[in-house]
Amino acid sequence: MALTKKENETNGAAAKAKYDPEFTDNVIAATGSKAHPRLKEIMPSLLRHLHDFARDVDLTIAELMAGIELINEAGRMSTDKRNETGLLCDILGLESLVDEITSKLLFESRESGAITPSTVLGPFYRKDAPLLPNGSSIIYTAPDTFWYLQAERWLTHLSGRVLSASTGKPAPGAVVDIWQAGPNGLYEQQDPAQPDMNLRGRFQTDELGRYALYCVRPAAYKVAPDGPAGRLLELLDRHPYRPAHIHFVITAPGFRTLTTQIFDREDMYIKDDTVFAVKNELLVSFEPCEGDEKARWTVKYDFVLSEA
Repeated sequence: MALTKKENETNGAAAKAKYDPEFTDNVIAATGSKAHPRLKEIMPSLLRHLHDFARDVDLTIAELMAGIELINEAGRMSTDKRNETGLLCDILGLESLVDEITSKLLFESRESGAITPSTVLGPFYRKDAPLLPNGSSIIYTAPDTFWYLQAERWLTHLSGRVLSASTGKPAPGAVVDIWQAGPNGLYEQQDPAQPDMNLRGRFQTDELGRYALYCVRPAAYKVAPDGPAGRLLELLDRHPYRPAHIHFVITAPGFRTLTTQIFDREDMYIKDDTVFAVKNELLVSFEPCEGDEKARWTVKYDFVLSEA
């Protein structure tokens, strides 16, 4: 049975009373006068919450060491191709929460309703994806491979514009950095059947702010069970699935960088994303494509950027 707020506060106070009441204040007071200003501002709150948590649950050394090892393992697994520590933050909802906080801090003094919402970067971003001409495909597998034959029915034409939130005018020269998992739910670094940088690319908008490319209609996939994030989901009795999505980072001179995703509104996990990243404004509809032999589906999405 869930405890009331008052009961939780009472239990927390009782936990504090069992232990040295001056310990946390002494740790906070150890911060020197020349400490980094932002750390000096945030560390007292972090330390109070962290110490109160340990007292509240009577955290043992064995449990603390298990938590440290989980973080260490995530760090050892993390590379420029997979950020397992970031994935831990995702499944705990921390990145989505901080994304919301950041957005509100940036736009609290201006109209932000028209700006495309941001969302989490995710653990599989890679820098320096190929810079391709508009209208190119980010599928680099050969057409006669098993992977391509399995993906063929999901071939998609994706297009749209990059626009200014304040003027509504196009943003020419914006770079649309895109990446996605394949129809089998695997990113290229997870899948030996995919060549390096498959389903990744960067596209520069034309004078009308337009971008266009060929990709695949995404599929839902599960967080890999081979790392601490996957094991933590299992221990928490939570499902590991992310709804079908495509990642973007949009950059343009004079505008704030936008990190976001678009989601297939028909996906069964759209209301139950295991990393809590879905936003209604980012839902899209994939429609059957007619008159284009390179695609079975088509989708359009315009990105609206805030000025820097």
